[in-house]
Amino acid sequence: MAQKPSIPKGTRDFGPLEMSKRNYIFNTVRSVFELYGFRQIETPAMENLSTLMGKYGEEGDKLLFKILNSGDFLHGMTADEVANTSTLKLAAKFCEKGLRYDLTVPFARYVVQHREELQLPFKRYQIQPVWRADRPQKGRYREFYQCDVDVVGSDSLLNEVDLMQITDTIFSKFGVRVQIKINNRKILTGIAEVIGEADKIVDITVAIDKLDKIGLDAVNDELRQDGISEEAIEKLQPIIKLEGTNAQKINVIADVLKDSEIGMKGVEEIRFVLETLGAMDCDGSYPTDDNIQNGTSVLSNPLQLDLTLARGLNYYTGAIFEVKALDVQIGSITGGGRYDNLTGIFGMPGLSGVGISFGADRIYDVLNQLDLYPKEAVNGTQLLFINFGEKEAAYCLPIAQKARKADIRTELYADSAKMKKQMSYANALGIAYVALAGENEINEGKVTLKNMQTGEQQLVTPDEMIAIINA
Repeated sequence: MAQKPSIPKGTRDFGPLEMSKRNYIFNTVRSVFELYGFRQIETPAMENLSTLMGKYGEEGDKLLFKILNSGDFLHGMTADEVANTSTLKLAAKFCEKGLRYDLTVPFARYVVQHREELQLPFKRYQIQPVWRADRPQKGRYREFYQCDVDVVGSDSLLNEVDLMQITDTIFSKFGVRVQIKINNRKILTGIAEVIGEADKIVDITVAIDKLDKIGLDAVNDELRQDGISEEAIEKLQPIIKLEGTNAQKINVIADVLKDSEIGMKGVEEIRFVLETLGAMDCDGSYPTDDNIQNGTSVLSNPLQLDLTLARGLNYYTGAIFEVKALDVQIGSITGGGRYDNLTGIFGMPGLSGVGISFGADRIYDVLNQLDLYPKEAVNGTQLLFINFGEKEAAYCLPIAQKARKADIRTELYADSAKMKKQMSYANALGIAYVALAGENEINEGKVTLKNMQTGEQQLVTPDEMIAIINA
């Protein structure tokens, strides 16, 4: 007996119902992106490894899927050389390309490669799959879709304000309650300076970014393993544990970082974003000082300044964002930040960028668990014509075409099967209406329309049928 085929761990098949749900996500996200003036691009699934390597930190590089060179990739190497060469060196020799890890680095490559064609600031969005050689687990996949929105060529913090509004709008449309978290890498750099460990900024940010996952004690242990002094770890504790309103946190951290120039710059950037959001009154009322300080009046979902938010990717240089669902146990479903130096890696220094990425697969899981898909978003065929035979099918075909021209999703059952089988087909697919046309209906130029939910039947003209379904 042949072995049943399977797919790689960490990947998934999606049937028609699942694709209806996913397309609802993509279409909702796309509509909000375009509402804010962003335009769509696409990049290849695979990039040159030289484009990808070194952009995600050491941990990220390990998760890149590398593509074996085509042809005789062992040409010129002896068996001894293959046996005695490290895996990393072999991969460098045998693999020149890799599957993209995210959409941001390929976007930076795109900007540099197509610089002469772009009008800056360039506002783009991208909805495509990415791949990571991660250990599959709940909410974590090896192949998944990202929905990215980025601006390059603008230093303005109004872009960060737009991204917070885009995030809030998207999850409000989905009906998902989320916590939007914001921080700034300049603040983290300033913290590293004032605790006397400026050269350990990467180790510190990687460790504290795991606080929610592994807890404070484990974070402190990791800091020790990275060579952070006990004195520095002790100074870090009140910062990690800092609580209160956004305004209170800003005031405390501003005092802590008063002697750090870069840290204070981060404080002022955060303050601007929160105050701008707070000053935007959507209901016509005059904004209060509390709203201005806390950045809450314009958003439906809470925006929290979280000084432990670090995001492990090395290219972030300013604001960083992360979003978590409040009613579902799952990791972050959205994240991003400002990456002023990214295009400099590809030969275009000084071009500022900021963006945010929505994890479509995690959003899909959240909407499934909360059952938040609108009925119209997951429905397929609306109207099925029963096939009683050749003559009846010929009568139904032009009526079916007329229904399609009225934007009614319509099909004619292809085979002249038993009526019970055809009705079972309609029930299984959740088709709302069934049209029947026998000799009597044909003679009158009408159809019998059955509402599959109520069981009600009525003899109607094609125009009346269309009006009932579109009502």
